[in-house]
Amino acid sequence: MFTVENLAVRLGDKNILQNVHFTIDTPGQLVGILGANGSGKTTLLRAVAGLLPHTGCCLMDGVPLESLSTRCLAQTVSYIPQQSGISVSMSAREVVLMGCNPRLGVLQSPTAAMCAAAEEALRTVGLADKAEQDYLTLSGGERQLCILARTFVEDAPLLLLDEPDSALDYNNKHLLLDTVRTLCGSRERTVLLTMHDVNLAMQYCARLILLKEGQLCGDLRLKDADAGGLTAALQQIYPGTRVIRADSHWIMVKEEPSCTNR
Repeated sequence: MFTVENLAVRLGDKNILQNVHFTIDTPGQLVGILGANGSGKTTLLRAVAGLLPHTGCCLMDGVPLESLSTRCLAQTVSYIPQQSGISVSMSAREVVLMGCNPRLGVLQSPTAAMCAAAEEALRTVGLADKAEQDYLTLSGGERQLCILARTFVEDAPLLLLDEPDSALDYNNKHLLLDTVRTLCGSRERTVLLTMHDVNLAMQYCARLILLKEGQLCGDLRLKDADAGGLTAALQQIYPGTRVIRADSHWIMVKEEPSCTNR
């Protein structure tokens, strides 16, 4: 169980997040965080990951993440930012093996099992043939997939993804989200991810957390939702839209302008 209790972030004289609270009691789910630019989506992930000072708390199985040592936090939470921050030359395989660091002692090398897990992670995200290639020479989308492979090796129970599909083409967007949903479902890992594409979010996520101006304005469980409820909730962020059913999932479309006959 993962719980956010009254989370608030203030930077300078501005409240970025205020009293955000929700509980995820079903492991293995993808939970999307939606909101306009500046609504606090990235700030929420960074606060949960322990990268920003905040009030309130984040609990994993009742244990405050704020109470964990840096090493224990790294074993509990995997965070993928929009930019990896890697600026030195290393192979894609070496980047993926960095996911083993929280479980290694000083000067200890990855075990054979860890190396095998890294190879499997690269294969899963479609980068098996790029294992020896310099990470810095990969395309933006390939880098994102490589970092995703690293999080699979980390195997933390909570995975935070900040707009993971932003640098990906159409096919790789679906590859990434389908892979995350499948692997995390089988390993019962909880996934929080920020997204801009509402239709992708509704196709792959079991639940949507809505933020508006730093506050929670909606918490939608898609399995139990109806078109009217989804439309009303999403219109708080995306006015002029409505939600309809398409095949096995919901999609958001622009409302047709009303016509007046003369």
